[in-house]
Amino acid sequence: MKGYVAKQGDRWYAVIYEGLDPVTGKEQRSWHPAGTSREDAERLAARLAKELNGRNDEGRSLSFGAYLTTRWLPGRKLELACSTWAGYRRKIDRHILPTLGKVSIRRLKPHHLEALYDQKLHPTDGRKPLAPKTVLEIHLIIRGALNDAVRRGIVSRNTAFVAHAPKLRAIPKVEQKAWTAQQLQRFLRAAAGHRLFPALWLISTTGMRRSELLGLQWHDIDLEAATLSINRGLVSIAYETHISRGKTSNSRRAIDLDTTTVRVLSAWRDWQQIEQAVVGAEPTGWVFTNSAGEPIHPHSISQTFERIVKRAGVPKIRLHNLRHTHGTLLIKAGIPVKVVSEGLGHGNPVFTPVGRFGPCSGLYGPCDNRE
Repeated sequence: MKGYVAKQGDRWYAVIYEGLDPVTGKEQRSWHPAGTSREDAERLAARLAKELNGRNDEGRSLSFGAYLTTRWLPGRKLELACSTWAGYRRKIDRHILPTLGKVSIRRLKPHHLEALYDQKLHPTDGRKPLAPKTVLEIHLIIRGALNDAVRRGIVSRNTAFVAHAPKLRAIPKVEQKAWTAQQLQRFLRAAAGHRLFPALWLISTTGMRRSELLGLQWHDIDLEAATLSINRGLVSIAYETHISRGKTSNSRRAIDLDTTTVRVLSAWRDWQQIEQAVVGAEPTGWVFTNSAGEPIHPHSISQTFERIVKRAGVPKIRLHNLRHTHGTLLIKAGIPVKVVSEGLGHGNPVFTPVGRFGPCSGLYGPCDNRE
């Protein structure tokens, strides 16, 4: 960084040249008032230039990989959900460090980033190409990290703003799969009798997220009032379970339950108490537990779902697609999209969500018509 002085009117300023703007290509300068003395302005310019150059010195030997893993990523852990932070770390470890990890952060150029994106989209080593959405997520991680480096004075510009990356509008939307009402009924009949049938019934008839289902505790459910409150989630990170604060700001919500669901949950609670007494397990308060009284692992219920789907002979979908099934059936039944969206915990009705009506629309087989 270079500094010089300039005069406007009767005032002197220390002017610091900060390089070219990465987007416009124009020169960037910052002006610092120094009073009416030229000598004071010169001293200020020299000091500011020295400070900026000193901060940039640390970037000369700092690799991009070291910056990501020892500075940027640890700092992000303070403000991100644990599952989101783990996703950042996984993408950095798998896709960014092998290619860009040893490149000096000050020598990182747009062509380095573009080569990485092209390699991930069109691999030549026989590996499976990444989806454009995943490559865009990698780009956003790099852009965010370099923004932070600019703010810290380690680099003078963010080269990710210049590099070409997949555009969100150009990424094809993935068609969400959903069952018909008849296919959902066939699945529930096949699941009847399984130990986890109550969990599969509840997620099918409310459209809850898997994490929300497994994060339920008994004090979240009022069987007399037939309501359920979603206050937390249980997620898997590196196969370890962690409590999540919720995917969106709208995740915490109440869901009304129909009489059939109340009976299913009441019977499950009685069975759980007997099972825990038999094995000598202390009650933990979690609604859905394994035979040892511990919370169900997210992977376990997904695997159970996949096995029952195969046995039921219905089209193969993910457990998450039960949300889309529930939302689609409610909308077909005439429930307003906004109501369905709010019930699913989405902040935007663009998504297909679950309403607060449980199976009372008659879409899931026999149910009551409670007001």
